[in-house]
Amino acid sequence: ALNKMEALESEGVSRIAVDYVEGILQPTPTCDSWDQIWSFQARPDDLLISTYPKAGTTWTQEIVDLIQNGGDVNQSQRAPTHERFPFIEWIIPSLGSGLEQANAMTSPRMLKTHLPFHLLPPSFLEKNCKIIYVARNPKDNMVSYYHFHRMNRNLPAPGTWEEYFESFLTGKVCWGSWFDHVKGWWHAKDQHRILYLFYEDMKENPKHAIQKLAEFIGKSLDDKVLDKIVHHTSFSVMKQNPMANYTSIPAEFMNQSISPFIRKGVVGDWKNHFTVAQNERFDDDYRKNMADTTLTLHFRFS
Repeated sequence: ALNKMEALESEGVSRIAVDYVEGILQPTPTCDSWDQIWSFQARPDDLLISTYPKAGTTWTQEIVDLIQNGGDVNQSQRAPTHERFPFIEWIIPSLGSGLEQANAMTSPRMLKTHLPFHLLPPSFLEKNCKIIYVARNPKDNMVSYYHFHRMNRNLPAPGTWEEYFESFLTGKVCWGSWFDHVKGWWHAKDQHRILYLFYEDMKENPKHAIQKLAEFIGKSLDDKVLDKIVHHTSFSVMKQNPMANYTSIPAEFMNQSISPFIRKGVVGDWKNHFTVAQNERFDDDYRKNMADTTLTLHFRFS
């Protein structure tokens, strides 16, 4: 019934087409502009936030913006997230291009990407830019990305939960395999200026995470400012914040009546979606895919 209702709601609104860039599924406008994206010119004082989609990106962006502003909430209300942090590979013909936005922005810039490490424009590394990477446990990440596909017309339709489960496990989703993504950035973190964080740790102790981010960025914040940032980046406050909840994007692109952009923000929601058989299958795939990395020590599925 849910899928039928969504099919009716999306009638007349076509989904964006997708194609491959070096084996990674991307919306066709990104594929068509790939040469410009790859040759993007980073600046030494750029700060880049990188994640697999739906791993706490917007939350991290809001924290970083408030750190940069010394906790000035009004300053963080100056524009919606996607304008404050150009999304470098994202192009929606009628909404604009993250690349053009970034090129027009004065320094110091705060930028966003979902690209796997091997597709990161090389100038970020050549200029020795600071990069913040956030990883989220894959079961919750899958659930969140599924609901995001349901409401976001700029991604392919997810199909049923069962169909999407298969697509995610085989990496046939935009930005590719979760396994390859988190591993690629993990293996790169010691060679470059990359702060690698975990969504679950951030949820468990947000103040500590904010402190860590501030130190990495090079800002010294007192306790009062840290507490203020904790409050303003809490789930309930951000859900109501029109500059962070993507309600400024027209419903023809993101239909928040299907699923809100800021949906639950909890750890463990996968238990409401995975069947016992799916969970066993996932655990099996997880063991195989993660056998070659120490990353497994950081993901808990309790």
